[in-house]
Amino acid sequence: MTDSVDMQTLSVCERCGACCSAYRVDFHPSELVQRAGGTGVPVAMAISLTPKLMRMKGTDEAAPRCIALTGMVGKQVGCSIYADRPSPCHEFNPWAALGIVDEACDRARQRHGLPPLSKS
Repeated sequence: MTDSVDMQTLSVCERCGACCSAYRVDFHPSELVQRAGGTGVPVAMAISLTPKLMRMKGTDEAAPRCIALTGMVGKQVGCSIYADRPSPCHEFNPWAALGIVDEACDRARQRHGLPPLSKS
């Protein structure tokens, strides 16, 4: 996205990104790219925890920030692997873009000094 993007056209998630800088993202290795040109999480963006558990790099830090997150939290963000993001990212608050939020979303926003969406 460019700086000239009208902020009104961005979804709440494209303006926020707090969840990508608040929580660990663990997933099964089957969600990794399995072959060149395939879909899935790039191997270089994940760390192996066990034979059956991977984690997105950056999400296990004291100040978490997913390696795939681009932009500035609370201003304008994106995911560099959006189409291939792991299942926890697909499943996290899927209704946020419609203005339906949950407590986990509000907690992530609070960690970044952003107001809760559930009160809007």
